[in-house]
Amino acid sequence: MKTPAGTRRGKSISYSFLNILTGSDLSRRRLALMSARAARPGPVVWLTGCVHGDEVGGMVVIQEVFKRLRKIPLQSGQLHAFPLMNPLGFELSLRHVAVGGEDLNRCFPGNPHGSLAQRIAHTIFTEIVARQPALVLDLHNDWRSSIPYAVLDPPPGPANRHAHTRARAFARRTGLLLIQESPHSPDALFSPMTLSGSLLNRGLPAVTLELGEAFVVNERNVILGARAVWNVLADLNMVAPAPEPFEYPLPPESRRRFLAYADPLISSTSGIIRFLVKPGDVVAPACPVARIYNAFGKLLETLTARHRGIVLGHCDSSVAYPGVPVVAFGLIDDRPAHAATPHKPKHATPRRNHRA
Repeated sequence: MKTPAGTRRGKSISYSFLNILTGSDLSRRRLALMSARAARPGPVVWLTGCVHGDEVGGMVVIQEVFKRLRKIPLQSGQLHAFPLMNPLGFELSLRHVAVGGEDLNRCFPGNPHGSLAQRIAHTIFTEIVARQPALVLDLHNDWRSSIPYAVLDPPPGPANRHAHTRARAFARRTGLLLIQESPHSPDALFSPMTLSGSLLNRGLPAVTLELGEAFVVNERNVILGARAVWNVLADLNMVAPAPEPFEYPLPPESRRRFLAYADPLISSTSGIIRFLVKPGDVVAPACPVARIYNAFGKLLETLTARHRGIVLGHCDSSVAYPGVPVVAFGLIDDRPAHAATPHKPKHATPRRNHRA
């Protein structure tokens, strides 16, 4: 474990850095590390943000939680945070690590002798595991138009099933919509080399929070994210509970229940998308959710829901191409997670439906 450099301490909160890179001009690149410690022993919790450089909201959620801790100190245990795990991507508004172009969230648990992304992942993972946390909350951002939700990775092997069970309980405490990933999801949606997946495989509970749009700070989603984190800390008796514990307004059938994540609805044509639903809507089977038109306004494709579910979000652009995800769902029923299939008007040329 590397020794934090440049530590600055307050009464119970400290700020420090871990070195990750020395440039050719001898400048140093570092990972910011935030810590809050109570006098009383208790659980250790980690918050992590901005593993993708364009997902800035989680970083601000962490800042807001620590800002509140300066007024309402931690009652027990320790809270640590990496608010900016991908500084090289953040400064260029890139999802990936700017040097090497790798997805940092597909590089865990890392390699101290590997690529730059693998070395950064190793530094982060080693520091977290060394403190044996009761929970890690990994904060992400989703599509611009989406609702916040907590995501639980597929169960790991039998040896680490207890960590998954504990993570499941912690996810419920957030007050957010609950989504369960399927082990059959494509690697683009789930990978054991994510931070949360790697931690679960190490026997440490981890939950991912998806908190709305990337690239810019959405203040409403920051408030929701900070309240969700506070719910979990209060449940662990680490902080005083909020006067009114947060719970995101959801349809009764999706509250406190894990919904299967459906592979996003995929376009089969090129054109202009016109959305017919908004995030948070509950859709029934065969409900139209989007239509795609060509440049002359001719309807090419109507996308309809195959199962009953809640709309998690839709893509950031109205430009459709074959194979591009359009709408994502959490399935309210228990059937296999196939979200939807395109239904074409009679004059449309039949096309094969592609999954993400």
